[in-house]
Formats: sequence, C-alpha cells, structure tokens
Amino acid sequence: MRTTLCFLLLMLASNFCFAQQFDEATLRKLENSEREAILKSDPVTLTKLMSPRVVVQNPENAIVRFSQIMGRVKSGKINYASFDRVIEHISIVENIAIVMGEEIIVPQGVTANAGKTVTRRFTNIWMRDKEDWRLTARQATIVSVK
Repeated sequence: MRTTLCFLLLMLASNFCFAQQFDEATLRKLENSEREAILKSDPVTLTKLMSPRVVVQNPENAIVRFSQIMGRVKSGKINYASFDRVIEHISIVENIAIVMGEEIIVPQGVTANAGKTVTRRFTNIWMRDKEDWRLTARQATIVSVK
C-alpha cells in the first residue's frame, strides 16, 4: 500500500513537472510571437495574443489599454528597427504566468528615442482562458538609453 501511494505521488509530481515544462515552452513561443508582432507592427497577431482587457504600464510612464496599444502600433508610435527579448524567469501559478527579463530595442520613425539603443526591464503577465494564453498585463521600465 505504501509503495503504491509513493508511486502515485511520484507520477503526479512528474505529470505536474511535465505540464509546467510544456507551459513554459508554450509561453516562450508566445513571448516570441508577441515580440515579432510588435517588430512587424502586426495588429492582427497582437489581437490574437492580447486579452481585450490588457493593461500596460509602458516605458513612457503611461497606463494604456488595448485600443490605445493598437492605435500606437498603427500610427507608428510603437516602431522598432530591432527588438530582442531575453526571458530570465517564468513562474506559473494555476492559470497565471509571469514572465520577466530584459528587452533591447532600437526605436525608429516617430517613436521616442529613435535611432538609440534602449534597454529596459519587463514583466509580462499571461492568463490562460481554457486552453489559450493571453497577454493580460505588462510593465516595462527603461534602464538605459545609448
């Protein structure tokens, strides 16, 4: 009986670890898709990835919602010549994922700091609704401009 219980607990723990690894891999792919959609100014993909209730504390110290984000993408106020993201940590608790790390961007056009290299820290919060993860909240802080 004790051996069977230990075996069942071990199986449950390994299933949890596998699910966590699967979700982390999925989130890394979603993070990259969101990064690429921003880089390409692709509102169609962003609409699929973001919750319609998304809220962002952007690097300009403004809190913006979905329609404002889409407006900024379409108007060229979010426009980058390059955009690299390094994920340093992912935490998953039930249907919430927190992704943290560093972004290095080179804005262009009418975007603030155009032509400069901007390094910022970010936190993205994703929520899983049924089977889909959606970006629900984001915070980004500029740490250097060169």
